[in-house]
Amino acid sequence: MPAERPTAAAYRHFDAITTRWMDNDVYGHVNNVTYYSYFDTAANRYLIEHGGLDIHAAPVIGLVVESACQYHAPVAYPATLRAGLRVDRLGQRAVTYGIAIFVDGDPAAVAHGHFVHVFVDRPTRTAVPIPAPIRAALERLVVG
Repeated sequence: MPAERPTAAAYRHFDAITTRWMDNDVYGHVNNVTYYSYFDTAANRYLIEHGGLDIHAAPVIGLVVESACQYHAPVAYPATLRAGLRVDRLGQRAVTYGIAIFVDGDPAAVAHGHFVHVFVDRPTRTAVPIPAPIRAALERLVVG
């Protein structure tokens, strides 16, 4: 496990995540792949709630092209978590999110990583500029 654990102070937006019984694996902790689901949920919830993304009908959608996660400490069901979200890089057609998962009340991340969305035309899957309302929402999360 990496020694350096990011803290909540490094993130701009937080969402609550409740672990589910099915998140645990046979080793008694939340399985590693579940963290990617938490990342996806945090990023997309932000786009829907703050950027106005209509996941069912928007002509432009974000597709995941890259993700990574480092794990620092185990978590098990039942636990209340927080997903910290920030924007590490905002380009014309893509965004790189920094995301970390925290146990509620603990400022040190149990896992952290990144997630890249490329925005594309829904029917053709051709990269397009990030729509203005989504860009404005993402700009509020940009860190140094």
